[in-house]
Amino acid sequence: MRVKGGLQAKKRHKKYIAMAKGYRGGRRNLYRSVREGVERALCFAYRDRRTRKREMRSLWIVRISAACKELGLSYSRLIDMLNKAGISVDRKMLSELAARDPKSFANLVQTAGAAVPAA
Repeated sequence: MRVKGGLQAKKRHKKYIAMAKGYRGGRRNLYRSVREGVERALCFAYRDRRTRKREMRSLWIVRISAACKELGLSYSRLIDMLNKAGISVDRKMLSELAARDPKSFANLVQTAGAAVPAA
């Protein structure tokens, strides 16, 4: 007697079809198309979780740089001053400060500048 594995196949199909919820056309209910679409989407999701981190860091740097330009300073000079002054604030927090509270950001820049001897 041969084993057909119908129960396991149905469970597997249902799992993939559940993941394809919201897809359009055959991508939603034809198993082969569903599997292709879901596996492709999972690959993109895995890749883009890493890409998002790079893109966010770039965004923070652009925001900090724009705020620095208003104060007549370059981004690289600001980071150098913060490092030499021993002020450890990550780029995400610097970006938030620059965007939401420019006065505090200016104070932070002034503090870092005062702690570093003029060269």
